[in-house]
Amino acid sequence: MPMQIGLDELLTMLVSRVEEMGLDAENQKSRFNIMFRVLYRKGLFDENDALEAIREENKILLELGLIKAMPDDKTLKAATDNLMLWIKGDAGEIRASLDEYRKRLEEAQAQQNKPHIDVAPAGVLNELDRLGANNNSKKLIL
Repeated sequence: MPMQIGLDELLTMLVSRVEEMGLDAENQKSRFNIMFRVLYRKGLFDENDALEAIREENKILLELGLIKAMPDDKTLKAATDNLMLWIKGDAGEIRASLDEYRKRLEEAQAQQNKPHIDVAPAGVLNELDRLGANNNSKKLIL
């Protein structure tokens, strides 16, 4: 006999797993930041090395077909600058960069008017069925 699971239980499990993956990603990011700060402070690489590595990474992504075009030099330089902010640990600049990013993201979201779907719990649907019993309707979708 198949096991049944409620939608709320399934969503709880999925959200829990996504949160776990997010924590793991943050942990890995912190470790890489720490390692790269050590290497940078020891003088084992500089901004030009980072720029060339970013250019090479994008070249590989292009050859694999994972990106459609090679980013221009301005975009590669911006990516390098962003990476170096983290490596250097410049909290003030990072905060300003994040604030600017949030502002641009909010502007982009304000321009989009995508419809969304709300899912009602089973109890609400049953109540709607009960209310619509007089006219023989089932599961109202608005």
